[in-house]
Amino acid sequence: MEAINTPISLTPTAIVEINKLMSAEGFDTTQRLRVGVKGGGCSGMSYILGFDYVKENDNEFEIEGILCVMNKSHELYLEGIQIDWHNGLENRGFVFSNPNASSTCGCGTSFSV
Repeated sequence: MEAINTPISLTPTAIVEINKLMSAEGFDTTQRLRVGVKGGGCSGMSYILGFDYVKENDNEFEIEGILCVMNKSHELYLEGIQIDWHNGLENRGFVFSNPNASSTCGCGTSFSV
């Protein structure tokens, strides 16, 4: 794995939740946590967070033992992002805090730069 600076951060609660997902029976340990963006959403771009295989244009990095990948072209939009996990009654799921976003939608899953 090519060593690069870690472009994102995960909060302790996000790390716990991701480790739970990775320890589930049948998890494919050859996959990595993919963080990225795609066009769409009410603010123009949506976040990608899921497990995937390493692809040709990916940068690989590790956070607290979690192997991660990100398409090199997505770093422009995601450099410095923090991913958190909320487990409240009204808000449950991963939450993205992106210092590069000029605006975000009300639900927090899409943004514009």
